[in-house]
Amino acid sequence: MLRSLLTRATVPVVCAGLLWTAAPAHAEPAARVRPVPSDTWADRATDAYRALQHHLYEGPDHHGLYLEHTPRQAGDPAHSYLWPFREAAQAAVDMQGLPRTGVAYRRDAAERLETAEHYFTPGDRPGYESYLPAPLGTGGDVYYDDNAVIALTQLDQYEATGDPRLLERAEQVVPVVSRAWDDDTAKACPGGMDWYDSPGNTIRATNVTALSAQLAARLYEHTRDPGHLAKARQWYGWVYDCMRKAPGLYVNDRNDDGGTNETLWTYNSGAMIGTATALYRGTGDAGYLDKALDDARGSLAYWTEGSRLHDQPAVFNAFYFKDLLDLDAVRPDPAYLRAMSTYADGTYASNRDDSTGLFRFQPSNGGDYDPAAPAATLNQSAMVQIFATLADATHERRRHS
Repeated sequence: MLRSLLTRATVPVVCAGLLWTAAPAHAEPAARVRPVPSDTWADRATDAYRALQHHLYEGPDHHGLYLEHTPRQAGDPAHSYLWPFREAAQAAVDMQGLPRTGVAYRRDAAERLETAEHYFTPGDRPGYESYLPAPLGTGGDVYYDDNAVIALTQLDQYEATGDPRLLERAEQVVPVVSRAWDDDTAKACPGGMDWYDSPGNTIRATNVTALSAQLAARLYEHTRDPGHLAKARQWYGWVYDCMRKAPGLYVNDRNDDGGTNETLWTYNSGAMIGTATALYRGTGDAGYLDKALDDARGSLAYWTEGSRLHDQPAVFNAFYFKDLLDLDAVRPDPAYLRAMSTYADGTYASNRDDSTGLFRFQPSNGGDYDPAAPAATLNQSAMVQIFATLADATHERRRHS
């Protein structure tokens, strides 16, 4: 994922009902609340997706790839890095869930998943590279978090379509991320997964380990492969035992020298909730459900205080909210949808450029509207995902099914 976000991250960490929201997202709770119906979320998703495609999608003549920013910034590569592309692919996958109009996005979603293969490199150490390998680009390192989330999108699309090729692709990522496991027992809190595939890597990252655990747990649900279950339990257990600061709050990474980066991110909270939920579904072990519920309560209490959600990168919040709704499907709690709706409604009001439909944030990819900031594929795709997910989640037939 974006190196500027995760390399010794320093974004401040000082920085709930069914369809009801208060705006703006970063304000103290207001007395005025208003319902946001499914059709409105769908309209917002459609508008944000159109803006993504109009301003950032490069089209078939450019291999179906995306720009990193619009306008293009000095230092931007010719096409986006893998992580923003993955989020654009996930946006198309989520648009398929729109009530009534979702079918119109099936071709886009299928094309995005095929285009993602441009980032894959075979060989002795295969994987999706952070940038396009030759002939389209100069290549990049294999970041294990990038690989985990690409596979999660493949799995989402498999669940939407039943295409067995997507399940196979997602399974092929498990050996890739398995290379990241650090088996040096001399290190503090042995285990955990390296951030990227290089002898120079010196950190074991919560995001890699938790997202890989989530992938393995969800694959186990489909395949019943005991190897996937064993990995999911091992990887989840390391994060829970070694990186948990408080219920639902997980520090960012652990240095090989024993030090920890205490930065908190919403998507680390979400990945652990999502993994525990998948493990509960796959095994029936109520202990995992208890852990998911405990982490959901603890994280919501923390992240909904003050401006914390608003200050987080929009893409991290997209991960977090989806994981909360995954738990909601197992053990309903209106607080999950309330928090997501409040954030989404406030961000629509405060961070959207009305003239273009593009969302603009601070350089941290979250926070207040910055009119001087370029719009980014990463952030625009995150907002599409959030709106599309809300359109599906608040659709009357689904809520009463």
